[in-house]
Amino acid sequence: PLSPAVRNFTLNFTITNLQFTADLAVPNSRKFKSTEKVMYHYVDPLLQKSSIGPAYIGCKVIAFRSKDRDDTGVDAICSYRDEPSDPKFNRVTVYHELSNMTNGITKLGVYSLNSQSFYIDG
Repeated sequence: PLSPAVRNFTLNFTITNLQFTADLAVPNSRKFKSTEKVMYHYVDPLLQKSSIGPAYIGCKVIAFRSKDRDDTGVDAICSYRDEPSDPKFNRVTVYHELSNMTNGITKLGVYSLNSQSFYIDG
């Protein structure tokens, strides 16, 4: 049997209570790695609870960037298995599910989110 295709989607959002610093822009810096770990701690369980959950593989933060003075933008690439038996990925559905799980895209664990910044592309 053919193994299922792995598909990707991007997840972008802005954290309003994480001040951007130059070392966040360096992928191997201690600050990047520790912040990346915290992102997975919050993002992975949400995606596992979403409709894509059974097929969800994981996300990789590809960048933190400066947004509007003190805010930090997060860019991640997330992966899932595209198997006939798994739920089909629907970015609108996943967006709405994540919105509900983040208090209207305002809270991600200890972080506050810019509700206008949340974007899923797939």
